[in-house]
Amino acid sequence: MALPYWRLSGFYFFYFATLGSFLPFWSLYLSASGFDALTIGELSALLLGTKIIAPNIWGWIADHTGRSLRIIRLAAFCAALFFTGFLFIHGYQAFALVTVLFSFFWNATLPQFEVVTLGHIQAVPHRYAHIRLWGSVGFICAVLGIGWLLDYQDIAILPSIILGLLTANWLVAVVTPEVALTLTQRDHGGIAQIIKRPEVIAFMVVCLLLQVAHSAYYVFYSVYLKQYHYSATLTGGLWALGVAVEIVLFLAMQMVLKRVSLRRILLVSILLSILRWLLIARFPETFWIIVGAQLLHAATFGAVHVVAMYLLQQYFGPEHQGKGQALYTSISFGLGGMLGGYASGYCWTALGAQSVFWLAAACCFIAWLVAGIWVGRENGNKLQALG
Repeated sequence: MALPYWRLSGFYFFYFATLGSFLPFWSLYLSASGFDALTIGELSALLLGTKIIAPNIWGWIADHTGRSLRIIRLAAFCAALFFTGFLFIHGYQAFALVTVLFSFFWNATLPQFEVVTLGHIQAVPHRYAHIRLWGSVGFICAVLGIGWLLDYQDIAILPSIILGLLTANWLVAVVTPEVALTLTQRDHGGIAQIIKRPEVIAFMVVCLLLQVAHSAYYVFYSVYLKQYHYSATLTGGLWALGVAVEIVLFLAMQMVLKRVSLRRILLVSILLSILRWLLIARFPETFWIIVGAQLLHAATFGAVHVVAMYLLQQYFGPEHQGKGQALYTSISFGLGGMLGGYASGYCWTALGAQSVFWLAAACCFIAWLVAGIWVGRENGNKLQALG
């Protein structure tokens, strides 16, 4: 069967366009709806909380039934359906309920679609980066496009825009063909046996620490730059630059993977993460250094994510891929995001703004030590990039 490149790419485009609409602007919409900072934080915590639980539930169902794409279609439809509630509701309790229902389904879709994508590219695994880059394109289009639109339209239009993107995400899932995974490639054992392996535990710890570090960036980067008198336009441009270099990385990743092992890419990327957070902490007033730090986003997020996808494929195999993807999402983006948000908020209050990025650098240093000792050594040449 021919690779459904544009349908796979389209799902990533609309998923991350939704994320690009949500992350920078949703707190502004909540504020305009009458919520104060405390309740906005609580609603955001509910969104992250479902990311810890939902992917694992849906991952177990997908692996048990062998129907990842059917699960994605159902979850994408329900996410759009429940999000419709934001067009009509008022009050904290109603917002909290709709947030939980919507995010429970929305947070289930991406981990399972990663399984579908990896299944479709089994014969050409190097194509993953070229497909995934369209997520970065979608994020940039949403951040720049909606930012421009909200200069002329009331922010009350935001839920309608997000609903349209969620609907498009569901429609792409509907037209994407199912993939039959080959479950006899090699014996990975039961899921409990896989999770107990030292290299898998170390890999998850590394992902958690890296996401704790990135949470400082997601939550406080814009506020941090504002303290040093960066304009909103310039701050938005720096966000877009960070995602734009991901696209360049994804385009070049096929060539890199043919020459460099996954282990080496991971270790170098973590070292560059340490450098990035140190530069932001130490030189916030030097514009060109901040630009250079944003260019490192290609390694600190893009390269690490690609490596994670290959390692998950190797560690969990096709028979447990749904649960592996769900566990990765829950531990890194869910638990790591919550811990990072809380810790960076405490540091910001108690120790000052720069301490947030010192914390991020420290987490990455620990992640580098853990990865250097445990991740990748067990397979030797098998960890050479595929393709």
